Amino acid sequence: MNAISIVGLAPLIASLPGSATSGLFINHLENVLGTSFDLKVAARSYTAARQAEQLILAEIDRLSTVLSGYQSDSEFSQWLSAPLHKPIVISDDLFAVLSTFDRWHSQTSGAISAAAQQLNQLWQQAAHRQSAPTETERQQAVEAINQTHWQLNADQKTATRLTQAPLRLHTFTKSYVLDRAANVAINLPGVDGLVLNSGGDIVVRGNWQEPVSVANPQADAENAAPIAQLQVKNGAIATSGNYRRGYQIGNEWVSHIMDPRTGLPAQEVISATVLHPDAITAGALATAFNVLAPSESEALAAQLPNTEYLLVTRDGQTVRSANWPTTTLPKASSGSAEALTTAHLLSLPIKDKLWNPNQELQITLELARFEGRSHRPFVAIWVEDESGKPVRQLALWYNKPRWLHDLREWYSLQTDKATSVTSATRSPGEYTLVWDGKDDDGQYVKQGKYTILIEAAREHGSYQLIRQTMDFNGKVKQQPLTGNVEITAAALDYREKTSTR
Repeated sequence: MNAISIVGLAPLIASLPGSATSGLFINHLENVLGTSFDLKVAARSYTAARQAEQLILAEIDRLSTVLSGYQSDSEFSQWLSAPLHKPIVISDDLFAVLSTFDRWHSQTSGAISAAAQQLNQLWQQAAHRQSAPTETERQQAVEAINQTHWQLNADQKTATRLTQAPLRLHTFTKSYVLDRAANVAINLPGVDGLVLNSGGDIVVRGNWQEPVSVANPQADAENAAPIAQLQVKNGAIATSGNYRRGYQIGNEWVSHIMDPRTGLPAQEVISATVLHPDAITAGALATAFNVLAPSESEALAAQLPNTEYLLVTRDGQTVRSANWPTTTLPKASSGSAEALTTAHLLSLPIKDKLWNPNQELQITLELARFEGRSHRPFVAIWVEDESGKPVRQLALWYNKPRWLHDLREWYSLQTDKATSVTSATRSPGEYTLVWDGKDDDGQYVKQGKYTILIEAAREHGSYQLIRQTMDFNGKVKQQPLTGNVEITAAALDYREKTSTR
């Protein structure tokens, strides 16, 4: 969920502190570590930036062949297939991750466990049959989880599997990969700074300060306003929550984050964001703080210097650590359109009636999916009035400015810097945006007919344009849109504003 109108993914001309010749290279990929991946390289040449990108992606690929639970030929998967009680010599990376799981399992009093996968399987089955697990089923799963699943020998670098419980190296492993990938590139000649963002888990290194927005867990849209903003330098920030992945059982949304101590899904906290100098610590605590009660999270954070956190509870309350470094979000002035009451708006003459602030347009789209890693096509999404004048820019995704002319309907372009967004991990390819009825100056437009344009172009490839006019007259309506080669599905939903869950 992005807090800015324009998301630029491109080599941009930018100035870095103390380096007048530096620039910022930005790229975006899908299907990296199972989610979207944003990369920024502050470098003194395009060549250095591309070299850093290649090293980072190569290291991610290497570690995926070691740690992935989805690749049957990964080292971790092969170790799982080995006979029980047989010591197996493993790599330094797999040994480090298994050791770190042991440490965090102990430090969080069991809130983190690689065997929590057993609970995910149990609740997946429950969602399939639309009936919650029984008390007996949960207790059996908890007993299975709370065994000792492996034994490590540091001298021999061996790992011996002790149980058949299903294991998955989630939680902080993505942060481990990002940390190692940043390490291989930050010391390259000509590279000043890095930002790696894998589905909302972010690592920032070097001479670069990254603005980060914390996604609102109660809003669906990529461009929804954030609940907090901060600057991150030489550190990591990670978010975990139940609002993008989980299970629907009847009328209840069930988190995919499980409490290994009880067998129940995380319930009290719906989003936890952790800022820490160490990426692994940030990733581990972001998950643990979803499972633990806020008071338990506070006590654990107090034991770990430089740990700052922002929690959102099920009832929408926010809980911040004492030194959480927020930047104050702008508030609407009393004379702005935001401050007008609905009653006032409805009392205006029809020809002057403004957009109802309690309504919004939700735009959903699904980009074409390809096997393996892929670049996102250039996409522009904006709103025009009846005269064809653009009134609101909603999104611009690209990675090479010289090809922007391929988006031939898109005009009034900008190349704002891209703000990183920390959020719960999202699936690649599916996006949601909202138009709140405001123009680019932040003022509500008048009710009436407007056209939504969704334009997509692939470098040296296809070009597609979706154009749909709707009458925004206060009466809610839905409009499916015909898909195409690049945008396989899209829809407009003019609706009353609602919370996601």
